[in-house]
Amino acid sequence: MHIPETSSIQKQIQQGRFTVALTLCKQALEGKPTDTEVLYLAAVCCRYLEQYCDATSFLSQLVKLLPGYGRAYQELGHIYRATGENHKALENFLLAVKRNPSLHASWQAVSELTGNSEEQSTATHNLNYLKHLPKALASVLSFIYEDRLEKAEKLCRHFMLQHPKHVEGMRLLAKIAEKHHVLDDAEFLLETALQLEPENHWLQFDYVNILHHRQKFESAYVQALMLSERLPEDSASQLTLANQEAAIGKYDDAIERYRALIAKDNNNALLPLLLGHVYKTIGRQQEAINCYLSCIELNKSFGDPYWSLANLKTFEFPQALIEQMLTMVTGQANNTDDRVHLHFALGKAFENQQAFERSFEHYQSGNDIKREIVNYDSEVMANNFSLQKQFFTPSQVSALHGMGEQAEDPIFVLGLPRTGSTLVEQILSSHSQIDGTLELPNILAYVQELNGRKFKHTNARYPKVLAELSAEELAHFGQRYLKETQIHRKGAAYFIDKMPNNFRHIGLIKSILPNAKIIDTRREPLSCCFSVYKQLFAEGQEFSYSFDDIAKYYQGYVALMAHWHRVYPEQILTLNYESLVASPTETITRLFDYIGLPLEPGCLEFYKTKRAVRTASSEQVRQPINQKGIEQWKHYEPYLAELKASLAQ
Repeated sequence: MHIPETSSIQKQIQQGRFTVALTLCKQALEGKPTDTEVLYLAAVCCRYLEQYCDATSFLSQLVKLLPGYGRAYQELGHIYRATGENHKALENFLLAVKRNPSLHASWQAVSELTGNSEEQSTATHNLNYLKHLPKALASVLSFIYEDRLEKAEKLCRHFMLQHPKHVEGMRLLAKIAEKHHVLDDAEFLLETALQLEPENHWLQFDYVNILHHRQKFESAYVQALMLSERLPEDSASQLTLANQEAAIGKYDDAIERYRALIAKDNNNALLPLLLGHVYKTIGRQQEAINCYLSCIELNKSFGDPYWSLANLKTFEFPQALIEQMLTMVTGQANNTDDRVHLHFALGKAFENQQAFERSFEHYQSGNDIKREIVNYDSEVMANNFSLQKQFFTPSQVSALHGMGEQAEDPIFVLGLPRTGSTLVEQILSSHSQIDGTLELPNILAYVQELNGRKFKHTNARYPKVLAELSAEELAHFGQRYLKETQIHRKGAAYFIDKMPNNFRHIGLIKSILPNAKIIDTRREPLSCCFSVYKQLFAEGQEFSYSFDDIAKYYQGYVALMAHWHRVYPEQILTLNYESLVASPTETITRLFDYIGLPLEPGCLEFYKTKRAVRTASSEQVRQPINQKGIEQWKHYEPYLAELKASLAQ
């Protein structure tokens, strides 16, 4: 059977032959029913033919396959507008521009349909922006938001060759670099553009965002402060500053600013969510709960506040809220992120009720959806593990010995997530000589920098590039790490970096900071792996959404840690979560013996320590050690055959 090409369908549409084009679409979909481009074209044909039910059916299939595709929501907006349902039309046009701000027709419709002055102002601004944007860059912008990054980059670079000082071109190229996670390039492009147009607020917003992503929180805060002073009445500038205040630990200032923003716009569900996160971080749990509940009142289908309640680990969902979540997840939540959040929240809610089968069903549904949208390849990760073992041989480690920055300040707590690392951090930071900080991404950023612009199909430069670095260059990386992390410290002799993924780069750490302490938190395999499976991570743990990926990652981690112990003998402490729970005093004493500090009484009463904690275990580490989490997985044992089989391989 001949399957029509999309180009021939598009040609028929351009000629106004919608019936012929629709016939070709249906033929193409018989051969490939999940062809998203053809589903979109079929919906367009149906709309022009006034076959609105069929158009909606095609778009419903399209949204399930591509929930972030803005043009699908734009088509729905056109359909609802044609049938006189202007309220639904406006909802969909707003969804369209949220997913793809380059959609001129949607902004025009928002401008015409909305009665909200802020939406009107935003629409007018964006229409004006798109009107003055060169045609090539308008296409680049659309490609970016449709995740067609190679096409976007090629077109943008071609445009920049002809217009090398075009500021908006630099800004879009920086967006592409950010999407590729080449954050140093993005930062450089935005810095250069700001030198050309220092008063360009949009450049400065993007610059703050990149600095924040690079964990340059102090610089991001300074830029956000400048922006807020330039635009004191602008809500976006004030929100940006509040976010940066929270990032550098100015929690009281952030709380005051979020509250002011809420008073100004009490219909924005994002604002109480962000305020709730700050309250959670500093241990004001009831105020966090109140904020999350107020988010839900404002937007019942917004999944994040439900998951934020579940992620407190101590909140008991009332039955009415559970019923509401079930309604939202099966019907009204059309956003993929919302559905993922709702499924994970329902998993925890039913777990609290000891309805473990229903709980597992929702954990599984959330993981299945999330696994489809994360960009994770277990073979790539296995290769990364292998490259570490191949390069860091005993002879190579010996060749690098004695280089790097000799400071003893850093204590790296690493391993897999959900292994008690936050508990260990809380114990350590209860000592007068140790500062607790965050999961710092600096080491991971250096890895990216050393690897350069290497994508999955190319040969990695890292870690073998380390052999090319001089002792001075290695020491510079160590000194840079100490300087960049200084903002998180409060004056103690030692500080903690709790980024779990650093276990993949112990060789780099020991090369640039040879005297750093390294603590590997370990947990029994099934207990660890299932705990990972039922945790929805903000970012950085893409392996965690299928049993097979989790098992392979766990096995790779164990093998790599065994290698690190061989090449760095007696330099790494393995601390078992089960031992910590069973014999806390003995295990904590061993921990401080390794650090080389005397045990202080406060370290045994760590749960009384007042400090900000940003991880999922924030409320658990504010309680004494207990046995609750040790064998939690056993409640789910009937559903873990796949995980057991994968771990046994």
